[in-house]
Amino acid sequence: MLEGKAIVRETDMPDALSNRAMELAYQALDLHESSEFQSIARFLKKNFDEFYGPTWHCVVGKDFGSCITHLNENYIMFCVDMIVFLLFKDGDELSHAIEEAVVVPLQKPAE
Repeated sequence: MLEGKAIVRETDMPDALSNRAMELAYQALDLHESSEFQSIARFLKKNFDEFYGPTWHCVVGKDFGSCITHLNENYIMFCVDMIVFLLFKDGDELSHAIEEAVVVPLQKPAE
């Protein structure tokens, strides 16, 4: 498991939901190697779909860009050490949706 504290970069989620996302991220990191980004993302998505209803999407990695549309109060991007987590929900209620452009540059370890 990585020992770093989760740092929220951006969110519009209520505190309870964002705290749950970070708790699940730590659980995923306990269950999977920290380099298994797809398995970690699948774990978060599955849990959020089960507890908060579909349709959640999760991106995990160190270097990616995205442009997404998400439902209001259903978006978070946070880091644990150098791993970035992007979790958001979309659905039929797009009248309450927000578009976000996200770029996560490759970060080189401090020397």
